[in-house]
Amino acid sequence: MSAMYITIGVKHFSDPIYFVNITPPFVPFKEGAVYITGIIEILAGVMILFKRSRAQGAYLLIFLLIIVFPANIYLYISELPRDLLGITKNQALMRLPFQIPLLILAYWHSQSNSPAWLTRLSFIVFLPTIVYFISL
Repeated sequence: MSAMYITIGVKHFSDPIYFVNITPPFVPFKEGAVYITGIIEILAGVMILFKRSRAQGAYLLIFLLIIVFPANIYLYISELPRDLLGITKNQALMRLPFQIPLLILAYWHSQSNSPAWLTRLSFIVFLPTIVYFISL
């Protein structure tokens, strides 16, 4: 998970237009917002690597996933960002439910002693989530 978040965070700097294109119109200073979320993504990705900062990093990821969710909704409801990214409405729709396993995995990382059900659920959702995001 750490590698995924760090990689996507770096992409905020190497290809900011990709993220600007899916930023909803109500967000001011779109490019600045893209850079800030990239920093948060990299920072949280590094934080979950270390036991001492893992819980704080996981909560930072939960915060990030919540604040960027409107971009996924905007991507689904608006033709302009889909055209700019070259994806269909169905592909945009498929992105929406993947926020749930990402939130589950982030919450699992926040727990020092996870209940067995949460560990099993995290294990089940991990592989399809990673495979999906690698395919983007």
